[in-house]
Amino acid sequence: MFRGLASAALLLSLAVPATAGEIVLVPNRVIYPGQTVTAESLQEVELAPGKLPPSGVIITVEALDGKVAKRTLLPGRYVRDGALREAWLVEKGAAVEMVFVAGALTIAATAVTLESGAAGDLVKVRNIDSGKIVSGTVLADGKVRVGG
Repeated sequence: MFRGLASAALLLSLAVPATAGEIVLVPNRVIYPGQTVTAESLQEVELAPGKLPPSGVIITVEALDGKVAKRTLLPGRYVRDGALREAWLVEKGAAVEMVFVAGALTIAATAVTLESGAAGDLVKVRNIDSGKIVSGTVLADGKVRVGG
């Protein structure tokens, strides 16, 4: 009987194709803090069938490509959630246009950023004309929206 079960299991395993493991992306070289992750710096790795990546890791090209490393990423290792940040749209010390919008009124002025920031980040800027420091939100076009 044991022999029959073993033979049946062997035949069944040959008849059913093995399911492929999940494909994940990992760095193919060392990526240092401040460097941008590109699709060329990533490689696909197939996990063993039935194995899932650990929680808290980023494994898709959409979530990795174009991001900037906050810490050193090693080849062949998973990339943790907190290891990446968005690329800065405004750099510290750069001249930017700050805008104030209230209804139909729009006021624009030149300012210098006191902090780097990505879209949606709150940064401090110094108005070049008045010298006043104000906080504003970085917009997708690189401008900083201040006030209301």
